[in-house]
Amino acid sequence: MASRVTLQTIADHIGVSRMTVSNAFSKPDQLSAALRSRILAAADELGYVGPDPAARALAKGTTGAVGIVLTASLGHAFTDLVATSFLGAIAEELTPTGLALTLLTSSDRGDIIPARDVAIDGALIYSCDPTSAAVDYLVRRRLPLVYVDQDPDERLPSINVDDRAGARTAAQHLVDLGHRDIGLLLSGIHGRHGLIELTSMGMDGHASKQRLRGWLDVLQPAGIKPLVARQTGASLEQARYGARLLLDRPDRPTAVLCFSDAIAYGVLQVAAELGIDVPGELSVVGFDDNPLAAQVRPALTTVRQDVVAKGRAAATALTTAIAQARGGIATPPPHVLLPTELVIRDSTAAPPARDSAAALPGRDDTAALPGRDDTAALPGRDSAAALPGRDSAVALPGRDSAAALPGRDSGVALPGSDSGAALPARDSAAALPARDSQP
Repeated sequence: MASRVTLQTIADHIGVSRMTVSNAFSKPDQLSAALRSRILAAADELGYVGPDPAARALAKGTTGAVGIVLTASLGHAFTDLVATSFLGAIAEELTPTGLALTLLTSSDRGDIIPARDVAIDGALIYSCDPTSAAVDYLVRRRLPLVYVDQDPDERLPSINVDDRAGARTAAQHLVDLGHRDIGLLLSGIHGRHGLIELTSMGMDGHASKQRLRGWLDVLQPAGIKPLVARQTGASLEQARYGARLLLDRPDRPTAVLCFSDAIAYGVLQVAAELGIDVPGELSVVGFDDNPLAAQVRPALTTVRQDVVAKGRAAATALTTAIAQARGGIATPPPHVLLPTELVIRDSTAAPPARDSAAALPGRDDTAALPGRDDTAALPGRDSAAALPGRDSAVALPGRDSAAALPGRDSGVALPGSDSGAALPARDSAAALPARDSQP
């Protein structure tokens, strides 16, 4: 086996000092261009791959890498379009600095715990469970850290989007369209799952809490009590499960606000399977505006967050924090809040018109509203008398309409109304005045 090529091997080969060879790699400005070219050519000829990373890190006090901690599996970073866009923006921003990006899981099992053992100069903590051991390890290592999509900490820089304002605009959009029966589909790790009451729901995660608060900012003042389902994650299968809890029921909502676009896709799939037309019978709103939102059919109404701007801001905040730590500079950490924007597409519309002849189960909608021509009784109901306090001159189906209800003058058309003709298919014994009803 050939011996390992070192800086000294190169120095001996071309007749210069080891320090001169080292400077060719680490301090090129201290050598002439010609000498540096000779050294690099000799290194290539001898098969030298560069300084030992561990030794170099020890000597310089820097690893040349930063980490990003994800609570979800690393696979999420490569399959979720929002996560990939975010990571791509970070990598692009780091390129000029020469820093590498290392993905770290939040695992705290096994001989190697990434957040504790991997050599990095600083880290981004991205949408992590705040109780995660990984977060605790990084804080205890006293590394420069930046929170992203986390509850802000006054000691650390943070980058967030205005989740609450974005959720508020989404809910207001549905209320403005006329929706009153609204479902919420959330995800979270801790607390109860399934169909839940808001009062019994323990929330975790900055984005989950802020988006829920934004929705309720609009729904509660409007007197709307939403139907709430909560699932353990944001995968498509988990979203489909949560969607069925909301939609596969007789009193299903006419609109659903989803924690993310990925969850909204599950709602669209289940709606199609159940034969529910979107947006004719159901409106769906997502959050994120990932690239598929405009491509699914119907195109998804959603709240746009600029994940590229978020990634760039996160990378800038981290490199600044690293530089300040090295220089012993102490400044108040920045807290960035990026705006959101409602993007209205094809998955939302006004709710379906309620058939005045059929009230929803459990709702007291059996009476027509004043000023509406809803005098017919509900199908399948034996309603012998008009509702108290209403001027209902027409007898209900299945009754002898020749006789007026007691105490009511039902044989005469209302003044000023062209309603003298009997209803079709009724046995009206007497024609109304001023009509020639005899053959």
